[in-house]
Amino acid sequence: MKKNTENFFEKISTRITNWTGSPVAFGVAFFIVMAWVLSGPIFNYSDTWQLVINTGTTIITFLMVFLIQKSQNKDSKAIQLKLNELIAASRHASNRMVDIEDLTEAELDVLHKYYQKISDISEADEDIHKSHSIDAAEDLQQEKSKRSAITKTRKHGSDTEKSESKTIKPLSKTRKS
Repeated sequence: MKKNTENFFEKISTRITNWTGSPVAFGVAFFIVMAWVLSGPIFNYSDTWQLVINTGTTIITFLMVFLIQKSQNKDSKAIQLKLNELIAASRHASNRMVDIEDLTEAELDVLHKYYQKISDISEADEDIHKSHSIDAAEDLQQEKSKRSAITKTRKHGSDTEKSESKTIKPLSKTRKS
């Protein structure tokens, strides 16, 4: 019985949130407000007249919060599953990202710092498409630094330039996050 109730609630919440976002629903709400405004002189703008609109809008808002949240939870879950599929399908993406929505805020902050590090490394490379994960970004940066040092050594050939090229360190070791 519980599954039928949840399924019914899901169907109803989806239908209601879809309808309330439509131009027809806006028109109905606008018509109700205009009818209330125009009825003001009939009821001498009484406290009861004001209470009708306040109570009605409060009740509708209160109920809509739950329906909208249900629909947003479903949409959010669907988006997360789509993103997980894209991560799993990409050979360059880090599988560490699958299901990160279950992490705590502190754990997400740690991941944010790692991705800031990737951003810093990619920024130094001037091409964000060259690195695809934290590990790959660090390895790639070290490899590029070594290649750059070898290229400079071959190009200039002098002893002073060779020694200078050896002092080049990978960005991931020298830059502070």
